[in-house]
Amino acid sequence: FNENTNLKGVGIAGKLGQPINASAPGKVLYSGDGIRGYGKLVIIKHNNTYISVYAHNSQLSVREGQSVVKGQKIAEMGNTDSDLIKLHFEIRRFGKPIDPLKLLPPANTS
Repeated sequence: FNENTNLKGVGIAGKLGQPINASAPGKVLYSGDGIRGYGKLVIIKHNNTYISVYAHNSQLSVREGQSVVKGQKIAEMGNTDSDLIKLHFEIRRFGKPIDPLKLLPPANTS
C-alpha cells in the first residue's frame, strides 16, 4: 500500500482455489469481472464508512445484494487479470483507500 502511488491495497500470496473470507460483516455491492484490472472481484459495504475489495479471484461465491458475515467464504484465490496467484485486498474509508494492515489483526504465523 502506498498513498502516493497507485498501490491502493495489499497483495496477499496464496494457493489457487484457497478460500477468500469476508473481513467483516456487510452487504455485497459488487460481484463480477467487469472492472478492468481487478479480474473476478467482490466489493463489500460494511457500513456507511467502510468497504472492502477482494480482487483477482478464480471463483466468486457471493452475489450482489447478498449479506455476508465475518469469515464467510466469498471467493477462491486466483490470478484473473494478474500475473501471480494472489488476493488484492483494499479497504476504503469514505471511498478513499487506506492501509488495510492498520485495521487487520496480525498474521497468524504459527
